[in-house]
Amino acid sequence: MNHPISPLDGRYRATLEPLAAYFSEAALMRSRCLVELRFLEALGRTGRFPALTAAEQERVAQAAGSFTDADFDRIKEIERSTRHDVKACELYLIERLQLREPWLVHFGLTSEDTNNLAYSLLVRAYRDEQQLPLVRQLLRALVADVRAWSAVPFPTRTHGQPASPSTAGKELAVFVARLLRQYRQLRDLDFRGKLSGATGTYAAFMAAVPDYDWVAFSRDFVTSLGLQHNAVTTQIEDHDTWSEYFAVVQRVAAIVLDLDLDMWEYISRGFFVQRARPGDIGSSTMPHKVNPINFENSEGNLVLGLALLGTMAQRFGHSRMQRDLSDSTIERNIGVALGHVHLALTETLRGLERIDLAAAACRAQLDASPELLAEPFQVILKYAGVHDAYDRLKALTRGTEVSREQLDRLARESTDDPAVQRRLLGLTAPAYVGAAERLCQQVVDEALAEIGP
Repeated sequence: MNHPISPLDGRYRATLEPLAAYFSEAALMRSRCLVELRFLEALGRTGRFPALTAAEQERVAQAAGSFTDADFDRIKEIERSTRHDVKACELYLIERLQLREPWLVHFGLTSEDTNNLAYSLLVRAYRDEQQLPLVRQLLRALVADVRAWSAVPFPTRTHGQPASPSTAGKELAVFVARLLRQYRQLRDLDFRGKLSGATGTYAAFMAAVPDYDWVAFSRDFVTSLGLQHNAVTTQIEDHDTWSEYFAVVQRVAAIVLDLDLDMWEYISRGFFVQRARPGDIGSSTMPHKVNPINFENSEGNLVLGLALLGTMAQRFGHSRMQRDLSDSTIERNIGVALGHVHLALTETLRGLERIDLAAAACRAQLDASPELLAEPFQVILKYAGVHDAYDRLKALTRGTEVSREQLDRLARESTDDPAVQRRLLGLTAPAYVGAAERLCQQVVDEALAEIGP
């Protein structure tokens, strides 16, 4: 029986099962074979190599369109002898295709030519097919809450202390705006690829066929895969775009971590409540508990993901001279880093689906905190010509409890202008939310224009 040592392949396997199509070893072998097959076809289009027969072309097409568990097992069987995974792919394809000229497979390539393209195709496919839809799903969930709670007064904290009120929608709109910026960068990032031989000079190709433009061939082939061409490299593609990609994913993860931490705090303070699910147990001894486990699970996985992503974003830009293999084992863990972040975002989504805003509790908190009006009192009085207004409010409110009656008395004592007095006496903490509702609408419109309804 297979017992996984990673919870990504164990406890959380059901959630992360779709990621196997991008980050399993079988997926990597499939991608390598696809690159090799497309390269074989591209060689044929040069007119400088023996043409494939119709039957050979059909076998190439079948191999490109079908990769089974049996194919993967055969490659692994070959690898046990070669001790080299890319060479095992080459020998497997030679065996499967049965070409009259088997030397055409992997002609002039170094392993990194195949590897860098295979990995970039997999990461790009994950980004497009899984990651971006998940971020859009998270954005839509947040947008729905921003819309619903755009005008609902909400207590805030700066430095952990009560601060000027906001609305629940506006506080979540902050996360929408932040995530939207990273979403755009994630969506628009282009991956690069190289196909230039053992030290990036195209020398093997030119030695065999010196009168052909192999730099142009490489460019056309790489771009045909939907990647940008990196023409000047060592043996390895420099991976700078990988570093850029992981840095963007880091920022997404950091923003969601901020959201998790805030939601945990808001739930603990009673500003949000969680809907209990039948059958759930919050504690083995305290039956009443409904724990914020989704936000906590997300937090833990983001901590792990951020550590791995940071290492990858920094490490992939380094290689000793023309090549060393230290990046190879790190590449094999790309799915681990992205898997932790993917799992975290699904947990945050589940957490958001369970919460309700405790609007009455939020308003009661604001009504019980008249000191929050110290800010509008002092700026209104300053504007009315009371230049020591800040000091007056500071003396009354700082470090002590203050009643609404004391604030109103200060208002009457500080100005004789009846209009200013009416304005001050009419202030309430729940209504002191500035342009919060307008900001919510602005963020919602921007997000929906970008990600759709």
